[in-house]
Amino acid sequence: MIQEVSLTLRAFLRDAAGTLYHVLVIILSAGIALLLPTGAKQFLALWSRVEHDKLSLIALEMTTAILLILCLNYIRRSLSDRALASAAAGAGLVSFSPRRARGAQQQIETLKEQQGTGRTIMVIGSSGYSTLVDQVGDLSSVLDKCLGAKILLVDPYSQEAAARIQAIDHPALTLTRFREEVRQSIALLKRLRAMGKAVKLKLYTDPPLIKMVILGDYLWLQHYHADLDIQTMPEYVLRHNRQNHNLYTLYAHYFEQRWESTDLPEYDLETDELVYRTKTGAEVRRERYEVDSHHTVLDGQLFDLPHQSTANQLLDAVQSRPVMSA
Repeated sequence: MIQEVSLTLRAFLRDAAGTLYHVLVIILSAGIALLLPTGAKQFLALWSRVEHDKLSLIALEMTTAILLILCLNYIRRSLSDRALASAAAGAGLVSFSPRRARGAQQQIETLKEQQGTGRTIMVIGSSGYSTLVDQVGDLSSVLDKCLGAKILLVDPYSQEAAARIQAIDHPALTLTRFREEVRQSIALLKRLRAMGKAVKLKLYTDPPLIKMVILGDYLWLQHYHADLDIQTMPEYVLRHNRQNHNLYTLYAHYFEQRWESTDLPEYDLETDELVYRTKTGAEVRRERYEVDSHHTVLDGQLFDLPHQSTANQLLDAVQSRPVMSA
């Protein structure tokens, strides 16, 4: 209810700002028209004094030359910026945020709420915690309004996940915490499925490359750096348009290819099993995956991880795990 009132108020203020802009333009035009005769008389009187004063004439010529140079540079830069803006619009790029500034964050949240209502959300992420579970996350307020979701997350017990955590080398980010974040993301998806939403989850084992959220005609994109936290990386917003060469189409196609890959098992949210299927969707086999937050079965092997287990103990368990066949 509060979010709907907030969206209505923002729409009203946006419309009011557009109306106020037109009123100010009309007032400014009327003022210029009324002051033009007086201004012309003052200019002629000033010019009659300047044309007989060589020093004033030279100063006026230099000022005019400087203003002309500035104007020409501004026009040239404007044309260049317009060409870049046209190229960005053709590519589907809507905005670019080097850092998560507060104003940019509010605009992103509003846009995601508008695009996520009554649609299917498509996400590629790492643990999914900051996107799905965190109360101030990217999709925390959108999931309740969506029809369904297709989620791709990293297998927290893969060697690639362990290697990435070690590469980031942040004291607050450990393998144990990463595994817990994935578990909380899965728990959230289970609750959404219990609410009747068409939620599907798949796990991939290769190193995370991009964090991507697709909502309707908009796509949010960040790059997973090899040894940097995703929160420090810039974010791009792409919009679908009629141009077949836009980047939205490219990344949406990339998501579909990954989602349809037979190498990625689907996580059964009801039985906690990994389901392998053929390209036609026929089920090949199932493997038990997770029992609870402290005991995990992977490929038929039981790992008993204490609540206070260290990152090294978890890494040993991961490295001793056999490679999962496709």
